[in-house]
Amino acid sequence: MTLVSPPAAAAPGRTAAGVRATARITAAADGGTTTTTLPVLDGDGPFELRRLRSHGSEARVCIVGAMSAPLGGDRLRIEATAQQGAALHITSAAATLALRGPTSEHATYDVHLTAGEHAQLHWLPEPLICAGGSDLRQTWTVDLAPTARFVLREEQILGRTGESPGHVATRLTVRRGGQTLLDQQAEYGSGAPGWDGPAVLAGHRAAGQLLIVDPAFEEAPLEVQLLGGSPEGGQAVLTPLSGPAALVTAVAPDGLRLRRLLDTAQATFRRPVPGGHGRIRVP
Repeated sequence: MTLVSPPAAAAPGRTAAGVRATARITAAADGGTTTTTLPVLDGDGPFELRRLRSHGSEARVCIVGAMSAPLGGDRLRIEATAQQGAALHITSAAATLALRGPTSEHATYDVHLTAGEHAQLHWLPEPLICAGGSDLRQTWTVDLAPTARFVLREEQILGRTGESPGHVATRLTVRRGGQTLLDQQAEYGSGAPGWDGPAVLAGHRAAGQLLIVDPAFEEAPLEVQLLGGSPEGGQAVLTPLSGPAALVTAVAPDGLRLRRLLDTAQATFRRPVPGGHGRIRVP
């Protein structure tokens, strides 16, 4: 989302207690064609939703920031559903900038993603930047049908150039066929114990992950891989999960090197699948 520093006066739709907003996206397969339609595209508060040109059968949506957010006290939520047989790709126009708000309350940013049978859902926004003084709680809750394919990329930049990072706590919960596939939490920045130590970020200021869920892994599981060069320049590890799925976790000194690590991981998933089953497609 394209976000700027907050003006002196409250932005439209914002109160002293913060913004309450929920944006909704629904993608549906067109039964008469191979395309995906968007019967629900409902922006709210800071979320302006724009329909992009389709890519093959895939519908594409871009999230554009309509005001500064998230600020302290904001309660923001996005709900996106790819119904049976639909293909949905969601991105953002620019980085999301978490800022100190007019109150001491933390901000929340909750993302709920659902993919039905034989659906495909890609959540690939630009990075989150946690500016000094910000306090954010972010969650992703994902429900997948057993035959769904899913890609999630998230990148966190701790502080703008020359400033201390804000505080961010995240939780990612993924269920496949009603069973928990992944449930993890992380906390960085001011007030988080040990976050900058050798067991966590080791002095780095950028962290991210790439999660791939694809039934193709049942026949062609991946192996653990270490990506990147020296630890000082950032590294990533690819870890197979049960389910079938794979998770790439990366840390780097800055956002540019973090993106390069995740791009390298994406290239790994594009390699041919053994046994002649084609390629696992990651955008």
